[in-house]
Amino acid sequence: MALMFDFTLVFKYTFTMGKVKITMKFVTDIDKKKYEKFVKNHPTKSHFLQSYAWGEFSRVAKKMIPHYVGLVNDKDQLVATALLLQKKLPLGYSYFYSPRGFVLDFYDEEVLKEFVENIKKYAKKNRAIFVKIDPDIIWKEYDYQDKEVELKKDPKIVFDNLKKLGFKHQGFTKNFETMQPRYTFRIDLSQSMEEIEQKFSKTVKQRINKGTSLGTEVSIGNYDDITTFSHLMDLTEDRKDFLSHDLEYYQNLYKIYNKDNKMNLFLGKINTKKVIEQYSSEKEEIIKKIDDLKKRENLSTANQKKLKELEMRSDKLQEYIDEYQDACQKYGEEITLNAHVIMEYGDKAWTLYAGNHNVLVSSQSNYKVYYEHIKYCHEQGLKYYDHFGTIGDLRKENPRYGLHIFKKAFGGDYIEFIGEFDLVTNHLMYFLFTKLVPLYRNLVRKKSKAKLKRSIDDEDRKTN
Repeated sequence: MALMFDFTLVFKYTFTMGKVKITMKFVTDIDKKKYEKFVKNHPTKSHFLQSYAWGEFSRVAKKMIPHYVGLVNDKDQLVATALLLQKKLPLGYSYFYSPRGFVLDFYDEEVLKEFVENIKKYAKKNRAIFVKIDPDIIWKEYDYQDKEVELKKDPKIVFDNLKKLGFKHQGFTKNFETMQPRYTFRIDLSQSMEEIEQKFSKTVKQRINKGTSLGTEVSIGNYDDITTFSHLMDLTEDRKDFLSHDLEYYQNLYKIYNKDNKMNLFLGKINTKKVIEQYSSEKEEIIKKIDDLKKRENLSTANQKKLKELEMRSDKLQEYIDEYQDACQKYGEEITLNAHVIMEYGDKAWTLYAGNHNVLVSSQSNYKVYYEHIKYCHEQGLKYYDHFGTIGDLRKENPRYGLHIFKKAFGGDYIEFIGEFDLVTNHLMYFLFTKLVPLYRNLVRKKSKAKLKRSIDDEDRKTN
């Protein structure tokens, strides 16, 4: 028996129930290069929210302390990692949040159990009252025709194992109640661009074509364009009733994330003068046709109908001309109508933010910009394009139902994730936290909305 024990020590093996188990060690402060290599190349759990850069950004913008922890095997190879964002609370307490974490094979029960046990000890050591995770493990998936996709592995296995390890599931929420959205649309970029476009709805195709015909210029901006983007996000927040961030937040994200990764800012611009000329030219041609028809005697029923249609088109064109003239007078000849942030990480991309102007919505430039960054991601050879968030409550009266229909129309797979889990390490403080924090956040939201309204009103007064 002594010889067997020595053999086990030398080769770092233990024998459990007849199986060989490799001894693993919990590590902290993982070297950036080693950490990034593991996370970026993980076959199932690579995500920009687990990147080293997101941790550094969270330190600056969110006042959260990043912890880069992991598990190594007997060959000093990483088998699991996690970006743990620590939020300090009063009385020396804190909590950990691992966005879209952990980075490991959730179906490997042995590694999962070992990692969770060490995470729990690490949380207690740092006086964290709980650890929150929301892994992007697919719970259900439907294709663009609403047919359920058969998953390669049963996510209920992961669900049950997490609960056995002490995690508390936060429910199958339907809207945006959680830290990250539980639902999204993803476009498989392994298809050809022709196959992707075939799945676009008829309306999307028409609106892309209109944005193109009006000369929407789509380009990738730089740091200087963040100011414009931030303003468009404020306008979108005021219109759509969600909470955005201030200019400094977006500037920090751009600077920090772009050190080692790609955060692309796609801009959609319209030249109002050129569009006015285009519409005016079209109207002149229609007026000529109207005059020709009116000169004829005894118009046939078909020609009478055609005359009416031409007059309606002429009136509509005049509405567009007036609209563009007003916008030109207020905002200038060239207007940036759209600014979208695309995050690239590993072999994937996410549309993190999309800010749009209140004017010239009829240009459909927004659809043209979406099309161009989908095409860009396809050309980069990425694996998939993620719209980063939609709803599960599909009642038409839901205020965000329109957002859902908009994203669905681009033909991606509709995906539901497994949801949030909390690993509680201090039950009393956790109870107090979950009762008081929602009240505080609601108060902050109301103050932010009031401040935004004043800011937009001030900007409008300056413009006028």
